[in-house]
Amino acid sequence: MKFGLQLGYWMAQPPQNAGELVVAAEAAGFDAVFAAESWGSDAFGPLMWWGSSTTRVRLGTSVVQLSARTPAATAMHALTLDHLSGGRAILGLGVSGPQVVEGWYGQPFAKPLQRTREYVGIIRRILERQAPVTNDGPQYPLPYTGPGSTGLGKPLKPIVHPLRADMPIWLGAEGPKNVALTAEIADGWLAIYYAPRLAGMYNDWLDEGFARAGARRSRDDFEIAASCQVVITDDPKSELERMRWIMALYIGGMGAPELNFHAQVYRRMGYEREVDEIGRLFQSGKKAEAAAMVPDELILDTAIIGDEEHVRKQLGVWEAAGVTEMLVSVPDIEQLHRLAPLVQM
Repeated sequence: MKFGLQLGYWMAQPPQNAGELVVAAEAAGFDAVFAAESWGSDAFGPLMWWGSSTTRVRLGTSVVQLSARTPAATAMHALTLDHLSGGRAILGLGVSGPQVVEGWYGQPFAKPLQRTREYVGIIRRILERQAPVTNDGPQYPLPYTGPGSTGLGKPLKPIVHPLRADMPIWLGAEGPKNVALTAEIADGWLAIYYAPRLAGMYNDWLDEGFARAGARRSRDDFEIAASCQVVITDDPKSELERMRWIMALYIGGMGAPELNFHAQVYRRMGYEREVDEIGRLFQSGKKAEAAAMVPDELILDTAIIGDEEHVRKQLGVWEAAGVTEMLVSVPDIEQLHRLAPLVQM
């Protein structure tokens, strides 16, 4: 099992030690470095800036949001990063949620599966550069001939010859239909809040996609990269308290009460009552009470916290469940160095 360093997205200010962490991760044997975006920092810029100090690690987005850019714009970013890094780019894509898509990007959220399929198809045709790119689908018509068009649109190929026609495209997916689509059309799954005890359920979703006519991959050559808080500590109780607040935010605040994909993930794990209560408290402004409602078991289903022996054992559990890469976030060089011996397992 490989390790990837997850830089995430920036909070109020850029992180002060990200460049140091990226260089240290490569030296420690990490396979990849990933950056994310929400409604602040973007994902490509940090990879180009900090990734320029590396020579080996893969550079991935986890994820860039479909509604932030047209498929052609995303393909341009990706082929540029791939050239500048010498063929180390991984393009991780995700639909985000309606609050961000409609509230921040001013785009409709409807038909996320159809949008994902068209988006990936256009990017693949751009990277293949076999012919001028057209698309007849309703989500991203190329050329555009709808209201306001001049009628002068022309199918084009990228001026720059992409370095790799088969650049890996991974999809961030949480629900059964999206995971099945990922197995059908992508090269890997960026799994958030992956719980090894539910591997059988995930495998059913993946197998549905692998079995579809024209599926791009099989289980043998498909990557599953799971984001996981892996913390080596002699004081797990303190870490659990810190993470209660994070989980309360994602379960109760990252989405509307009517539609919160993160909350749905934990409902599938069997935490329906806890999710409802956390959401009710968080939405009413009682954030401390919401955090207090997060049970240890909910956190430890999707995180690994403990001493080195415990962490080493649990990594084996995740690998046995089918995870091929652990995407871990670390606060500082000290924690990265504590993880380094486990990267070489």
